[in-house]
Amino acid sequence: MTAPERATDIETQAAEWIGRRELDNWGEDDNRALKAWLDASLAHRVAFVRLETGWKRTERLAAFRTPMREQQRIEHAKPGWTLLFRAIAATAVIAVVAAAAATYMVRDNTREFSTPIGGHEVITLTDGSSVELNTDTVLRTRGRFAELVKGEAYFQIKHDAQHPFIVKAGGHSVTDLGTAFIVRNDPNKLTVRLVEGRARIDAANDKGQGAVLTPGDVAVASQGALSVRKASVQQLEDNLGWRRGVLVFDRTTLGEAAAEFNRYNREKLVIADPAAARLTIGGTFPSGNVALFSRVAQAALNLHLETRGADIVITGPTKTSAKTSE
Repeated sequence: MTAPERATDIETQAAEWIGRRELDNWGEDDNRALKAWLDASLAHRVAFVRLETGWKRTERLAAFRTPMREQQRIEHAKPGWTLLFRAIAATAVIAVVAAAAATYMVRDNTREFSTPIGGHEVITLTDGSSVELNTDTVLRTRGRFAELVKGEAYFQIKHDAQHPFIVKAGGHSVTDLGTAFIVRNDPNKLTVRLVEGRARIDAANDKGQGAVLTPGDVAVASQGALSVRKASVQQLEDNLGWRRGVLVFDRTTLGEAAAEFNRYNREKLVIADPAAARLTIGGTFPSGNVALFSRVAQAALNLHLETRGADIVITGPTKTSAKTSE
């Protein structure tokens, strides 16, 4: 099995292709070779487009190109210098293109969007794509790049094969391949649910971890692992319930349900009894109504409910239910 390419190696190759095109006598054979390299991997195309954009946008490169072309004539006049010059030129291209990309990232307008706890917002990007932000979410965008700093968002991407849309979150990247998908960035894990089309998830640790997702795939990524499982259409629809203001539970533990409600409300639901936290519940509930959910849980599971400050605390079974079980 061929070892996966490192991101740094791909960046270097992309820079070398740009340098050759700018500095050498470029011909049809070179065009075909470059096309073959680009077609071999989406990662190749992403790296090439990003560095090429930096090259074109940075004014420093204009001054760099002219002396290089003059040097090229010297190179042809002095064949013994050819290999040395190519090595120097490749190194210079990598350094300057990297600087160009960094400059572009700083100069290009970055927009930041955020929602409060319980908030919900739909934004339309300049390329026609749309992103729907869930509760307590922060998203930064810059062209065809987005960073989900925290929270959850539903992406409906206008596909452009030449300019892939990339989402960075939790040390991983998700690349659009014609896609609608959900990304949730929790403190210790990243969850990506593919609704339609395809997307690729890659780790940012150069360990070659990655997977191409198809509809129904749910990828869960942490610092050291990546797993993919299949979800049903109904499960995906349930996961998108927040878009219409509801939370859908199906044999969900009370502890997990409480954690979900706490994402949407400043009034917190506290499960004080570990045994109660393991009980399961199902149903569809308004995401902003903790009191309603707690009353349903109390009635359905015979639990004790009390208010402590801003919290609703659920403890074990009521005394009546305890006597009944004896």
